[in-house]
Amino acid sequence: MNQLISWIEKGKPFFEKISRNIYLRAIRDGFIAGMPVILFSSIFILIAYVPNAFGFRWSPEIESILMTPYNYSMGILGLFVAGTTAKALTDSINRDMESTNQINYISTMLAAIIGFIVMAAEPASEGGFLTGFMGTKGLLTAFIAAFVTVNVYKVCVKNNVSIRMPEEVPPNISQVFKDLIPFTLSIVILYILELLVHSIMGVNVAESIGTLLAPLFRAADGYLGITLIFGAYAFFWFVGIHGPSIVEPAIAAITYANVETNLQLLQAGMHADKVLTSGTQMFIVTMGGTGATLVVPFMFMWLTKSKRNRAIGRASVVPTFFGVNEPILFGAPIVLNPVFFVPFILAPIVNVWIFKFFVDVLGMNSFTTNLPWTTPAPLGLILGTNFQFLSFVLALLLIVVDTAIYYPFLKVYDEQILEEERTGKSDDSLKEKVAANFNTAKADAILENAGVKEKITDQVNVLVLCAGGGTSGLLANALNKAAAEYNEPVKAAAGSYGAHREILPQYQLVILAPQVASNYEDMKAETDKLGIRLAKTEGGQYIKLTRDGQGALEFVREQMK
Repeated sequence: MNQLISWIEKGKPFFEKISRNIYLRAIRDGFIAGMPVILFSSIFILIAYVPNAFGFRWSPEIESILMTPYNYSMGILGLFVAGTTAKALTDSINRDMESTNQINYISTMLAAIIGFIVMAAEPASEGGFLTGFMGTKGLLTAFIAAFVTVNVYKVCVKNNVSIRMPEEVPPNISQVFKDLIPFTLSIVILYILELLVHSIMGVNVAESIGTLLAPLFRAADGYLGITLIFGAYAFFWFVGIHGPSIVEPAIAAITYANVETNLQLLQAGMHADKVLTSGTQMFIVTMGGTGATLVVPFMFMWLTKSKRNRAIGRASVVPTFFGVNEPILFGAPIVLNPVFFVPFILAPIVNVWIFKFFVDVLGMNSFTTNLPWTTPAPLGLILGTNFQFLSFVLALLLIVVDTAIYYPFLKVYDEQILEEERTGKSDDSLKEKVAANFNTAKADAILENAGVKEKITDQVNVLVLCAGGGTSGLLANALNKAAAEYNEPVKAAAGSYGAHREILPQYQLVILAPQVASNYEDMKAETDKLGIRLAKTEGGQYIKLTRDGQGALEFVREQMK
């Protein structure tokens, strides 16, 4: 097992490079920016269809009223995501361009949205246009529009292909003419693509993509597809790479389109049978976080004899219940721990197999609603599938199955720790391995330093960034509590990487959580331009800081020296 993990670790630089790919990042950040639209629309889905589970159905008129906000938000999600993805990609490209010659992200957003409409909308016979492919079915088209648009702008701006105005013309007017050529070129290129596809296939680009990729979508929804997809989530995270950064952008279009398809099937009184959805990922596969660790802190707390393991369980229960499982991942540790390799990979896969069995064989409807990822997994499962009786059964079954999968491995690990406690001889090889992979030495030295803690005299605003804004809240809260207790002028806020650029100038220090530590160099390019300090806190280092407010303040002091 150690040899297997060692072999996996050799590929870590390659996978980290993939996770930093600006196009994958743009897709992920584009979705994060559009999340309010998704969550807003889900409120009306819950109101409209949860009562069905209790035998109550709204009249067609009331149902139409409830679905109108959904149709005008989620129904044109592709249009929004075309703009937000273009904006995210523009920000990434601007990092490597001269500060005096930047791409105008407002212009790329507008051009991408227009290009998307050109490729996704169909003229209606009574006037206007049809919007069937402007929602989740058009997401892949939205990405094409964003990528083409931003790259056209990049070529034009880098080569100064623009209409130059006299110096006397106000800058905002000059910017309009500077953007005119790339704006026109990008839309014309996308329109030509639309004309070519329509002449060959008789349908627009958005519909043709759905037709061409339909076999791939079906394969991804099968047992082999879901095994590879969701096994990869845990596999990457086990060796210290944020799996969703690699896997999620590749399947985002399928998962959100399948939720829409399931809803349409439900509305038509048919079986909502699409398994590969965003809800499946959040509340089945990663219930309690990557590795399906919802039950693990409870097991550490109740089923182990080691004092150390019980303490780790108690400290990890609450955050893991809300999907933030870094305390147990790095506190145990589970990552890079050969004892937990099998259950960490196996539990998510078994979970999704069981869910597919419930959907395919028992007739359970799959997810028709998108919910916040911080919703506790059992509740998210029940709400997302509209309070079906089978959803309650499934939630209990998954808890039992995951406990059974983790239990034998937990007992082996507990015996190891008990032996260390009995003999007083601690085997630090695993901790050293985690430290080597997650760079914990600097924080360890700070936390163990008994030197005088100098007061911070000037106001320091700290931004803690993680992948989704949940893990970063642990450290931000610890800093704010400690600052109030020790009367220090430190204010911390939590955020998600990719949605930070507009608020960045408000802060003097940015701290990267373990999930996004691999983006240090990209982030440094941004912070250096603004004169902001940057630090990355990985692995056990981060968890230690979240539990020690005074140590977290000392970490801030060290970074600001």
